[in-house]
Amino acid sequence: MIQLANLQKSFGDRVLFEDVSWQLQRRDRVGLTGPNGAGKTTLLRMLAGLDELDKGQIVKPNNLTIGYLPQDGLVHAGHTLLEEASLAFAPLIEMKAQLHEIEARLGDASLSEEAHDAALARYAELQETFRAQDGYTVDLKVATVLRGLGFSDEDHGRPTETFSGGWQMRIALAKLLLARPGLLLLDEPTNHLDLEARNWLEEYLHEYPHAVILVSHDRFFLDAVVTRIAEVSLRTLTDYPGNYSQYLAERDARLERLRQAKKRQDEEVARVKAFIDRFRYQATKAAQVQSRIKLLEKVVPIEVPAERKKAHFSFPACPKSGRMVLELKHVGKAYGSKVVFRQVGLHIERGDRIALVGPNGSGKSTLMRMLSGVEAPDTGTREEGHQVVMQYFAQDEATRLEPARNVYETLEAGSPMTMVPAIRNILGGFLFSGDDIYKKVGVLSGGERTRLAVARMLLRPANLLLLDEPTNHLDLDSKDVLLDALIEYGGTLIFVSHDRYFVDRLATKVVEIGGGDAVLYPGNYEEFLWSKRQQEEKGTRQVPEARGRRPGSKGQKPEARGQMAEARGQARQEKKILDARARRLQRENDALKKTIADLEARIAERERTIKELEAAMAAPGFYEDREAARPVIDRHQALMWEVGDLMHQWEEISQSAARLTES
Repeated sequence: MIQLANLQKSFGDRVLFEDVSWQLQRRDRVGLTGPNGAGKTTLLRMLAGLDELDKGQIVKPNNLTIGYLPQDGLVHAGHTLLEEASLAFAPLIEMKAQLHEIEARLGDASLSEEAHDAALARYAELQETFRAQDGYTVDLKVATVLRGLGFSDEDHGRPTETFSGGWQMRIALAKLLLARPGLLLLDEPTNHLDLEARNWLEEYLHEYPHAVILVSHDRFFLDAVVTRIAEVSLRTLTDYPGNYSQYLAERDARLERLRQAKKRQDEEVARVKAFIDRFRYQATKAAQVQSRIKLLEKVVPIEVPAERKKAHFSFPACPKSGRMVLELKHVGKAYGSKVVFRQVGLHIERGDRIALVGPNGSGKSTLMRMLSGVEAPDTGTREEGHQVVMQYFAQDEATRLEPARNVYETLEAGSPMTMVPAIRNILGGFLFSGDDIYKKVGVLSGGERTRLAVARMLLRPANLLLLDEPTNHLDLDSKDVLLDALIEYGGTLIFVSHDRYFVDRLATKVVEIGGGDAVLYPGNYEEFLWSKRQQEEKGTRQVPEARGRRPGSKGQKPEARGQMAEARGQARQEKKILDARARRLQRENDALKKTIADLEARIAERERTIKELEAAMAAPGFYEDREAARPVIDRHQALMWEVGDLMHQWEEISQSAARLTES
C-alpha cells in the first residue's frame, strides 16, 4: 500500500535516515520503536506529508486517506464537543442538513408542482446516497467513540475550548477514529488516556479495518495492538514480525548474530591487513597484495547498535515501618458542590502494593494527596503507622526542582552518601549521559524534568512510596529502570499509572475510585477486571475482600505449611472456575444469539414499514395533500434513523458473539 524508496532525512549534520526502503501493507499494525531522538516522530510526519524528504520518495495510492495524531499541541474551539466530533462526518452532516431543508420545502404549500417534483427527485437521490454511506448511524457512532474515550453524555454540549490539554487530544483522537482513514498515524496516543479509555482504544484498534502505525511507551498496549515492529536505529528501519515482546526476544538474538558477524569480519580484516603489511614490499607478492587492498576497499563494515546499558540499583536502606502503615476512616471530600468522596475507609498494611484506578476526574490524585497528608479531608481521619518514612511523588513534581542547579547536583542534593556513587548510573538509565548531566534544570524540557524528578525520588530513603503517574514522559527503557527498582522495593507502595504493563507487574491490590467511593480488590489488575466481570454478571458492585480475588491466580503464593493440601484444593477450585466459566460463556453466547435474533426481527419489521411508506410516497398525487404527506415523510425519516441505530447494534453484538466463540 505504501512504499518508502531510498528515503533520506537529516537535520543539519545529524542523519536520521539514509537510503531507507520499506513497505506497509493494508491492515498492517506497526509499532515504531527506537531510542529517543532516533526519528520516530519525524517518520510519522513524513508519512503524513508534514515534513519534507531530503531524498527518495514515498509511493502511495492517490486515494489513500491519512490521519495523524501528534503527541500534543492540538486545540479545538468554536464548537460543542458533539459538533466537533461530528466534523469527522462533515459530508454526511451537510447531506443531512440538505435532507431537512428539502423536507421543509416539500411541506411548503406554495411550492409549484414543477419545483415540488424537482425537490422530490433530489430528496430521493440524496437519501439513497445518505443511506449507502451509513448516514443514519452517524450519531450513534459519534456517541460510542466519545463514550469509549471517557467523555460523559453531559460533555456533549460543552464548548471545546473549555476542555484541558489532555482532553483536547482525546477530542482529536475521537475525530481521527471516526474518520477511519486508510492509514492511521498515532504518536503516543495513550499519553492522555486513563486505563479505562486506554483499554477501550486497544479493543477499537484491534478491530480497525485499515493500516495503523503508532509510537507508544506502553508495552502492554503494543503487545495487544501491533502485529509488526519497525525499529528505528542506525539511520534505517529494521522489521520484526510479531508484537513487542516477540520483538525484544528476536532483537536480542539478532544483535548476538550481528556481534558474531562483526567479530568474524574484524578477524578477517585483521588477517588481510597482516598479509598486506607482511608482503607489501615483495615484488613476487605484489599482485596478491593489490588484490587484497582492493578487497578491503569493498568491505562494508558491519554496524552493531550500541548495547543499551540498563541501570540497576536498589533503594537506599530505610527502617521497617509498623504493620499498619496508613488508615483512612470515614473520609469525605468535596470541592464546592462537587462531592469526590463520601465515608471512605482504607486500611494499608506494610508490603501492600496498591494501584489506584478510575476514570480521569474520579479523584485518584485527591486521594493521593489525602493519603500523603498534603491535603486534609473535610470529614473523617487519617492515621499514620509507626516509624513510617514517606515519599510522595506528585504529578507536578517536576515543577519543584531547583532551576539553578544542574542535573547532577539535583540528584546529589539530599541523597544519602551511600547512594552518591550510583548517581551517574541512575542518570544514564533515565537518558542523561555525557554533558547532559551538567545542564541546568531551567533549560530542560518538561519530559526531561519529569525523568529527573523520578530519578531523584529513587535515591531517597522511604518505606512508603506514594507515586502519582510517575511513568508520564518516560520511554520504555526508563520505565523498565523504574519498574525493576519498584519490583525489588521492600516497602509499601501506592501508585497511579495509566501504563497497563506497569500496573500489572506491580499491583497486588487495586483500589477502584468512582461515585464517591474507593473499593479495595485484592490481586493484580487482571484479577480486578475478572472481579468486575463477575460483579456485572451478578448485578452487584462491591465484592468482599476475601472473594474479590480469583482463586488460583498468578498473584497468590501458597504458605509453606500445608502447601500440598492447598495446591490440591486450589486445583479443585480452578476446575470449578473453569467449569463455571464454560457455563458462563454458554449463557453469554445464548443471550447474544437471542439478542441478535431480536434485533434482526426488529430491523425486518421496520424495513417492511419503510417499504410500505416508500410505496405510498411514490403513489401519484401523494404530495398533493401536503398536510397528509408531512407525517408520512417524518415517520419514514424516523424509521430510517432507527434502522441505522439497530444495524449498528447488530454489527457490534455480532462481533462480540464471534469473539466469544473464539474464546
